[in-house]
Amino acid sequence: MHVTKPSPTARERIVAGAADMISRRGLHATSIRETAKHARAPLGSTYHYFPEGKQQLATEAVRFTGAWAARGLRKELEAGPVAGLRAFLALWRAIVVDSDFRAGCPVLAVSIEEPPADETPTALAAAAGVFEEWEGLLAGSLRERGAEPEEASQIATLIVAAVEGTVAMCRAKRSTQPLDHTAAQLEALIVGAITD
Repeated sequence: MHVTKPSPTARERIVAGAADMISRRGLHATSIRETAKHARAPLGSTYHYFPEGKQQLATEAVRFTGAWAARGLRKELEAGPVAGLRAFLALWRAIVVDSDFRAGCPVLAVSIEEPPADETPTALAAAAGVFEEWEGLLAGSLRERGAEPEEASQIATLIVAAVEGTVAMCRAKRSTQPLDHTAAQLEALIVGAITD
């Protein structure tokens, strides 16, 4: 029996397209019109699915990216924190290499853009939630392998911060060397913190 994967809905294509565009151009340079065109969706359907506009679409794009990365991370962490780290780095390596160093992380892209005064946009709040989820998954795996709780939390934050920064460095240098250097140091840190 051959089971085919259902094709994504128009809404899912728009969200994935927005995540891709934000990862390449940043939030401010990504418009609803260009996102619809990129996703090969009618402009009217974009406004239908996202009546609150660009901020709603950006929020969904951030959550989409966060969930996608978390699924892979969760699966790989079953084999332990070193396997999880390697998979997390491999995911971002594939993104920067496959895009010829043009794409990075849309979660980071949303995080670094200046929000309106006296306002926390929903996309920024979603980005914070994504980072917390990734940190929580990593910290949990470290604790399961014997790392002290506070150390596990600190290492998890360092991993997410280092990977996000390294992806930006890879794009700037048009090289994966920063990922290689970061991988070696983070792996050594994990091995030193766990008991098995």
